[in-house]
Amino acid sequence: MIITKTPFRITLGGGGTDLPSFYQKHGGFVLAVAIDKYMYLNVNTPILEDFIRVQYNKTEIVDHVNEIQHTLVREALTSFDIRNGLEIVSIADIPAGTGLGSSSCYLVGLLNALHTLTRTPVSTQDLAEEACHIELERLKKPIGKQDQYMAAFGALTALEISKDGHVRVSHPQLSTDLVNTLENNLLLFYTGAARDAVSILQQQDGATRNSDKVVVGSLHEIKDIGMEIADAIVHGNLRRFGELLDVHWQRKRRLSGGISNPQIDAWYELAKHNGAIGGKICGAGGGGFLMLYCEDGKAQLRAAMRGAGLRELNFRFEFEGSKVVFDMVSRDGRLAHIHRQARNGRTLAPVYLAHA
Repeated sequence: MIITKTPFRITLGGGGTDLPSFYQKHGGFVLAVAIDKYMYLNVNTPILEDFIRVQYNKTEIVDHVNEIQHTLVREALTSFDIRNGLEIVSIADIPAGTGLGSSSCYLVGLLNALHTLTRTPVSTQDLAEEACHIELERLKKPIGKQDQYMAAFGALTALEISKDGHVRVSHPQLSTDLVNTLENNLLLFYTGAARDAVSILQQQDGATRNSDKVVVGSLHEIKDIGMEIADAIVHGNLRRFGELLDVHWQRKRRLSGGISNPQIDAWYELAKHNGAIGGKICGAGGGGFLMLYCEDGKAQLRAAMRGAGLRELNFRFEFEGSKVVFDMVSRDGRLAHIHRQARNGRTLAPVYLAHA
């Protein structure tokens, strides 16, 4: 049995510039931070059965990997040439479709577990890249690279993405007092609405590939704002960060009609009138979590959001990425069989799983 624990993330700046349709021409930049809400993945090798059982918001029991409907699980197991004899169970602190990177947490966690199961060590960067390869290249999802990297690395992390797709990872160094202040001034409120991030990102991706001037221009501004946000945080100018967050949200709303709606706009204006300096919907938009930055009057802001029907999510920053928290691999013939499968005909690279 192997259990992995992978953190969710909130994006502080630059979101959307990590999609290939943008970074392949202009380069991308994202600043994000992991939080102490997790995807847990339990991977076990049954002793007596040869089936594959995958349990998430439904349960699949199949005889062969090709029969698995969960695309992330199927592609991850195929990467390791594991055809049967495995049980995968996932539990998450946060619902899927809420903008905190659940699908990539699921995949990175699964790949991490499979590398442990097959005793094929992998670097954190390679783990993130293997997840990117599965989601972006094999499954052709219209998504970016930040979620896989944040799941793998955790912490407060800056991602500089070059035109060839290489990601330079760095961790801005902040004092403990500054980290605590930033953490205390960021508030998350659940809107109660999940959304289909893929459809929203497809619109943005298509517009970018077609050189839509509004979308491409907004992404250039979002990239610049993301770098300004990183600079403001590093230099301790958190009020400026809050102000830039507000500008960031106004630019983000231009990327797709599905990013905001009248209800989200009303909640945001209510927040601004009750002490929030800036904020945005997390992830692709359309629902999920509303992130707000507030320095003074947090009690008033909380009361206003609660009165509007939103539920606050209390959180702390997480400074570790995906990790194995339990590893008790059986030394029987089943594990030896999986080792042989994983070695046959492939060069192993990095991967992980959850409730997507």
